[in-house]
Amino acid sequence: MSAPHLPEAAYARTVLGSGPGLALAHGAGSSVAGTYGPILEGLAAHRTVVGIDYPGSGDTPRATSPLALDDLADQLVAAAVAEGLDTFAVHGYSLGGPVAVRAAARHPERVTALVLTATFPYRDNRLALAAAVWAKLAETDPGLLAEYLTMMAVGADALESMSDEQVRQAVGFTAASIAAGTPEHAELAPRADVRADLAHIQAPTLVISTTQDWFTSTRLHRELADGIPGAELVEIRTGHLPMVERPQEWEQLITGFLAKHAA
Repeated sequence: MSAPHLPEAAYARTVLGSGPGLALAHGAGSSVAGTYGPILEGLAAHRTVVGIDYPGSGDTPRATSPLALDDLADQLVAAAVAEGLDTFAVHGYSLGGPVAVRAAARHPERVTALVLTATFPYRDNRLALAAAVWAKLAETDPGLLAEYLTMMAVGADALESMSDEQVRQAVGFTAASIAAGTPEHAELAPRADVRADLAHIQAPTLVISTTQDWFTSTRLHRELADGIPGAELVEIRTGHLPMVERPQEWEQLITGFLAKHAA
């Protein structure tokens, strides 16, 4: 079966570094900079990093119709190819996980390795409920959404170590960084289902399980690792935000795996 035809690379993208390729798929309500900012330079130290911003994130215009997982996956691959990368590793975080899995399933000849962090193969009941609240608050009450996201995304260790003032600062930072396309991203999350793709993944795969995660459970992380042939699973003691809570450890897990497995 031939690979799907690639569309024109239409989304805004971030390109850094040189060497073997690494394509980045960010989380819902965020952007390449928002998801990967603290580790971008480290990821690009020995490789060419290409990340796309979904509709309504970064400089990519907001969508006028519901998002489709195949479109995001093909745009991710098209961006990497447009930057001269014939083959590359892929990292997917949160909603970017299903995007990355679908990219690897649809374009196996291009994906050399796959890393998945704080993500899911399908929505369980908790994620479905969380995404519904997220989408509604994004449309109606961004301030309350910032409080909700801070409560849900920050791990218990990190949250309880904060003073009241630090919690207020975290809420304020979250409110300022919510992407315009958040309603569409949150609407896609419970529709994303890549269970049928898992057995067909050919690339070496690492699943990074965020053990204090209230959005994507460790049960979902294990289902990903169990479903992908030969996948490895490692744990990191954070909530849904390893880039905030343990950025150096997260970066080292990604780069260490890619050094061993990404051509």
